[in-house]
Amino acid sequence: MPDVRLGTGPGRWILLATVLGSSVAMLDATVVNVALPRLARDLNADMAGLQWTVNAYTLTLAGFILLGGSLGDRFGRRRVFLVGVVWFAVASVLCGAAPDIGTLIVARALQGVGGALLTPGSLAIIQASFTADDRPRAVGAWSGLAGVAGAVGPFVGGWLVEAAGWRWVFLLNVPLAAVVVLVAVRHVPESVDPEARGRFDVLGAALAALALAGTTYALTEAPGGGAPPPVIATAAIAGLAAAVAFVLVERLRGGRRLPAGRTRREAPQPMLPLDVFASRQFSAVNVVTFIMYGGMGVLFFLFVLNLQVVGGFSPIAAGTALLPVTVLMLLLSARAGALAQKIGPRLPMTAGLLVAALGMLLVGRIGAGASYVRDVLPAVVVFGLGLAAVVAPLTATVLATADVRHAGVASGVNNAVARAAGLLAVAAIPPLTGLTGDAYTNPVTFSHGFRLAMITCAALLAAGAVLSFLTVGGDALRTPSGEPVEPECPRQCGVGAPQLQPEPETVPAERAGGAAPETRT
Repeated sequence: MPDVRLGTGPGRWILLATVLGSSVAMLDATVVNVALPRLARDLNADMAGLQWTVNAYTLTLAGFILLGGSLGDRFGRRRVFLVGVVWFAVASVLCGAAPDIGTLIVARALQGVGGALLTPGSLAIIQASFTADDRPRAVGAWSGLAGVAGAVGPFVGGWLVEAAGWRWVFLLNVPLAAVVVLVAVRHVPESVDPEARGRFDVLGAALAALALAGTTYALTEAPGGGAPPPVIATAAIAGLAAAVAFVLVERLRGGRRLPAGRTRREAPQPMLPLDVFASRQFSAVNVVTFIMYGGMGVLFFLFVLNLQVVGGFSPIAAGTALLPVTVLMLLLSARAGALAQKIGPRLPMTAGLLVAALGMLLVGRIGAGASYVRDVLPAVVVFGLGLAAVVAPLTATVLATADVRHAGVASGVNNAVARAAGLLAVAAIPPLTGLTGDAYTNPVTFSHGFRLAMITCAALLAAGAVLSFLTVGGDALRTPSGEPVEPECPRQCGVGAPQLQPEPETVPAERAGGAAPETRT
């Protein structure tokens, strides 16, 4: 059984390894935006190249994050976590050394694979290592410290771009990864799930990635005519066909009748058990997630570009412009979650989305000659207040509306939905608003497209608010069994996606007549 206490030396080492490891992956999803104008100039990239620089990472991260958690359960959480950290570091070197935009895009996709291996592993290690009494506080510390890293990261990224060049935004990951590896090898215990059996759903993961890749390519290239129409049509058809095949494969594996003599543990396990969508409210909340994080993804992609291209901000000033959003989420999200537990999530989610939509409209007004205090700060504060009100209730509602046995899967699904939303929205909305080709080199063209994109995203969030009001329950949050919902991540500060939640505790195996969960140190 887990026996590490939070306040002890071993507990601090485990927190250091898991927080630093997950923070490295989280930062690269946001800090890279600061470097986009400089790397575009050095690598002679167009807007589609910048979109792919962001989306290649998100594509593989979203496509393989559920599989990454399963690999850790089977082969060892520390082992897979370390593989992910080393993989991420090697890919970061490739990013920093990229001679052209094509190489950078491929390296970013490899980074996403590493992120998919280490991100779920960091939380699983905490869940498997700390005692039951200390586990909620350990997860809360992991969440809060990751939020602090998220707040500091854009400042560091902007400083690196100005002082040393954009390549160091990627190369900085190497010494950080080395620290994580040294600490994890020496101080983090190994653990596995002895119940994890059966073949991996590699086919499901591949189909999910293909569906996202084909659809993203078609959305990115079609508006600007960056590829021949037959190629775009082929990519779109392949993406849609892969999506249909993914649903069929997961349905088949989830409902398959096993041959005589075989157990469920020996059968292929679906990457996504479709019965998690049996709850209508769970499905509706994931639609809200898709809408909200799609709009957010576009804002985070274009906002820093707009400040540098149109507003004339330096990389460090542009990188820290969104700092109030992270600070507000750290300070207020726990209170928003507690409020949702008392009065229900409908009103906090609806109001939060409407306030965030207003913030996006204010962001869209930021143009040439903008002042940070007069124009930028009020807009990001309004947006941050809305985001802080909605993210924690949304995550709690996901857990409340899923069967307890699917709590971990439900959290992973919600996280993947958010990442896929950002991926597809960043692919589709900028080209549709005229941000194609070399638009980032023309302040007038970019300003016009940015304003249209923010109006579009604000409309998306308003639609999410209407959907929340119509579909989300107004009662205090409880699980299907009637228990109050108390998420173990009280500080929701992930602006790229809802933070993952740990798997629910199971009845100790010795009380159920089986072997105790295995923990190897």
